[in-house]
Amino acid sequence: MLHDMIDNLEHLAQSQGDFPVYNILGEVHTYGDLKADSDSLAAYIDVVKLPAKSPVLVFGGQEYEMLASFVALTKSGHAYIPVDQHSALERIEAIMEIAKPSLIISVGTFPLAVKAIPVIELTQLKDIFAQKTSYELTHSVKGDDNYYIIFTSGTTGKPKGVQISHDNLLSFTNWIISAEAFSVPDQPQMLAQPPYSFDLSVMYWAPTLAKGGTLFALPKELTTDFKYLFDTINQMPIQVWTSTPSFVDMAMLSNDFNAETLPHLTHFYFCGEELTVRTAQKLHERFPKARIVNSYGPTEATVALSALAVTDEMLKSCQRLPIGYPKPDSPTFIIDEEGRELPHGQQGEIIVTGPAVSKGYFNNPERTETAFFEFDGLPAYHTGDVGSMTEEGLLLYGGRLDFQIKFNGYRIELEEVSQNLNKSRYVKSAVAVPRYNKDHKVQNLLAYVILKKGAGKQFSRELDLTKAIKTDLKDIMMDYMMPSKFLYRDSLPLTPNGKIDINGLMSEVNSR
Repeated sequence: MLHDMIDNLEHLAQSQGDFPVYNILGEVHTYGDLKADSDSLAAYIDVVKLPAKSPVLVFGGQEYEMLASFVALTKSGHAYIPVDQHSALERIEAIMEIAKPSLIISVGTFPLAVKAIPVIELTQLKDIFAQKTSYELTHSVKGDDNYYIIFTSGTTGKPKGVQISHDNLLSFTNWIISAEAFSVPDQPQMLAQPPYSFDLSVMYWAPTLAKGGTLFALPKELTTDFKYLFDTINQMPIQVWTSTPSFVDMAMLSNDFNAETLPHLTHFYFCGEELTVRTAQKLHERFPKARIVNSYGPTEATVALSALAVTDEMLKSCQRLPIGYPKPDSPTFIIDEEGRELPHGQQGEIIVTGPAVSKGYFNNPERTETAFFEFDGLPAYHTGDVGSMTEEGLLLYGGRLDFQIKFNGYRIELEEVSQNLNKSRYVKSAVAVPRYNKDHKVQNLLAYVILKKGAGKQFSRELDLTKAIKTDLKDIMMDYMMPSKFLYRDSLPLTPNGKIDINGLMSEVNSR
């Protein structure tokens, strides 16, 4: 059992300093490198004299320097805020406004002009690493200190910063490295594909660093070139694949993605969205001896709260795969609208309790008070998911309570998409609606749009109008939030309260 993430890394640097910790397209860094580089940066951060325990924003992609910066910040007592370099400008601005970071480490090119906050750019960062300054651990992140803060989608149009403490992270890490469901290999060779701003990344880096393994980074740029992507994956000696089901669906577009081409690949870990029976069956056909793990959990409960290894019987008999057995230290319950625990088999809201539950949203007490509470004397979180529990303690998923959805692994709140659509100069009113496939998975996002007066007359085709709206919003909305189809209407149905009837539109879209 781990007691301290950094102490464990220090031990690994001593016991296997020459062993690779990070491999990004053939550029290899060892555990010794990680210690030396993070020590140098931690020493520099101490000299800068940032406010104690203040959060630091780290901006970039899948570069090694991202990981080294995270470790350095943990050593120097600061939480890190990972922000992906492909983020929309408005999202970055919102995170800056909410988090008020004391420092920015810009591994990628930071797109905003910043005056009041110090910025360490990549060239300076490499110079700091090169100094090989020794460092004594005296005030590293521990206990209830924030380890990282990950920003998720927010209903007000502003993202929410989920605070994950060192204790929260230990709860998750000790579970994943010991649970039979995952059966993490020793010194695991893991694919590092989900961006660090997505907490699914913790499912690959935490067990890998805990057990002295190697991360094989897959930069996002590769995913736009299928041939290069598949060629790169096929050359990786990975044992463990961690991704959303959507990403493995894309990988299976290549006929070479199979056990013959990738003989070392024996474990698949899925989270972030629903793993359908169809995807699991297809993957099982490609990798008949591999362990396929279905896990579930919100960011607010530290990555995942339940998991199971998918069996042949489940693939034959289940219409919807179970989402696992809750981790032992995180009692999970099904409650009704009054907050009372429901009997086995009855459907209600899934709530999770225990040491992996976040302390709340950073600098957002109102949203924290709404989502976090106490249950049976333990810290608890309202997942907003509908589910039920079998008598054996197996968790079954039944959808969302609200209008928050998972699409391609990203959590999206429909209200945020709608608010962003309304920022286009051509749009008077708009609402985003998900279309589901028969596997209960979001197939695509649709936008119902009422145009401003005269806007439609500026374009000879609806296609050109849609392109113009998307161009209008490209710096405001993340790519994964952009609806794939725009439907133009003169009016939209309203509820008795005068609000757009989203439920009615969802029924209309999904009854076709």
